[in-house]
Amino acid sequence: MSSLWRRWRRKRIRARPIPAAWGDILARNAPFVARLSDADRARLLSDVQVFVAEKHFFGAGGLEVTEEMKVTIAASAVRLVLHLDLALYDRLTEVVVYPDAYVHPGQHDTAVLGEAHQWGIVVLSWRSVLAGLRNPEDGHDTAAHEFAHVLDRVDGAFDGAPRLRARDDYRAWSTVMSRHFARLRAEDPRTSSVLRDYGAINEAEFFAVATEAFFERPDRLRERAPDLYDVLHRFYGDPP
Repeated sequence: MSSLWRRWRRKRIRARPIPAAWGDILARNAPFVARLSDADRARLLSDVQVFVAEKHFFGAGGLEVTEEMKVTIAASAVRLVLHLDLALYDRLTEVVVYPDAYVHPGQHDTAVLGEAHQWGIVVLSWRSVLAGLRNPEDGHDTAAHEFAHVLDRVDGAFDGAPRLRARDDYRAWSTVMSRHFARLRAEDPRTSSVLRDYGAINEAEFFAVATEAFFERPDRLRERAPDLYDVLHRFYGDPP
């Protein structure tokens, strides 16, 4: 899709009235929306309109995708780019939703809650999406985690280094992320007290787990790891 056509199409989408039911859906499933300023809430809803219209949602495991699922998942995705640009999701084309944790063929001993693929697909457990959003302080948000992977992939690789705002940001990002990744792997309480140990797997998972903490536990992250909070804040802006 050409950039000119995309801009024209999105302008038409944004001009549509917001469905009345969306307010109730987000109040029920995404408590963070209530904390937004009026301007940020309007922007989020506008971006949710575009996300829902442009992405293809598919149910798996017998699930029928509903408007509630689309709106809730879209809000989770838009939350991350509210102070960035929705265009960061342009290469994301499909969202696959399972009713609960799922397993890959031949790997029945490993339950999966979500994943982001190289080729523009995010897979999510609906139950896990709801649990992450409705418990906003546990530091575990499956949707935020997987959409962080999508942002990470924008520059070409899942490596824990998304495309940052400015060239000068990369040095601090690399230094701080490497420091806390090493601390998490070493079970240093300065980092492990605020980040899930799943982030110790590799740099990509570290960034995704740190994103969860930034949006769910910003005050705690700022207290325990202020330098990590600062580089994430520089990237994401204020956490809604």
